[in-house]
Amino acid sequence: MSVTISRKFYKPLAIATAVAFVYFSVLMKLGRDWWSDENYSHGLLIPFIIGFILWQERKRFNDERNCPATWVGAIGVSLAMLALWAGTAGAELFVQRLSLVLLVTSIAIYFFGFRILRLLAVPMFLLVLAIPIPQILFNRIAFPLQLFASSCAVEAMTLFNIPVLRQGNVIELMPLGAKEPKRLAVVEACSGIRSLMTLVTLAVVYAYFTRPKNPANLGLSSPHNSSASKRDKLRFGGDFNFWRSLILVIAAVPIAILTNAVRVSGTGVLAHYYGTKVADGFFHSFSGWVIYIAAAALLFATGCVLDRSQKLFRGGLPPAQSRGAAILNQATVE
Repeated sequence: MSVTISRKFYKPLAIATAVAFVYFSVLMKLGRDWWSDENYSHGLLIPFIIGFILWQERKRFNDERNCPATWVGAIGVSLAMLALWAGTAGAELFVQRLSLVLLVTSIAIYFFGFRILRLLAVPMFLLVLAIPIPQILFNRIAFPLQLFASSCAVEAMTLFNIPVLRQGNVIELMPLGAKEPKRLAVVEACSGIRSLMTLVTLAVVYAYFTRPKNPANLGLSSPHNSSASKRDKLRFGGDFNFWRSLILVIAAVPIAILTNAVRVSGTGVLAHYYGTKVADGFFHSFSGWVIYIAAAALLFATGCVLDRSQKLFRGGLPPAQSRGAAILNQATVE
């Protein structure tokens, strides 16, 4: 029995050891970024989530060993090694880290074929979300978010008849009792990109672990036509799972941006009444956690609405109409 177990795990362990050896410096730098960069601190949990997903799907991996694509996998591994060399020569960490994603995907295709991509889609997407993007691209995303949050704060303060002036991402206001105007700068940490990256990752995890296990049936297939019924179930269930996941991931973007704008707006209003000290220290950190919890709650509420809509759609036809549709469908098939 021990010999069988050793043979079963020999190849995966050997491949994992080789990949870890080749990408040792890349993985170490990535781990340091996760530890030190608060924008990507969620990356510390990603390996555990991916490991749990792969462990859950281990039986399905065994079922996908019938049609390996060796040539395509070998080409993909070669391209990954080329990307690693180019990224190392050009000192571009982003390219090196993406080459790791390409390598793992290509190895899976080499041994299991293209059908394995259905099982690896979520783990690989989570890994990509945990890879820090280049700083130049990060700034091009963060600065417009800073301007949007600051403009929302000015609009909110105007509604409260608070005199305020905005210059770019800097808000100038006069707190009550102050003798001179104060400035609030919506810095990069307040742009919302941190909550954006984390909430999108949370949306992927939430969509995966709460997806419907039993695909819904439209109720239009005849009970005498079991094969057609199964096709309808698979088609509708697969479509719903895909669109539900896509909607949740897309919805995470405006939810993160708008909730951060609410946070910055609330900070600006409170700064007028209690001074600019509310924008620093404990209140700043506490408000960030509160707003993120509110954003996560809105994301979960979106998922609940989608699930409820699916149930209503599945049971939308009255019994009489369902039986009539089933008879009509049977007659059409015959």
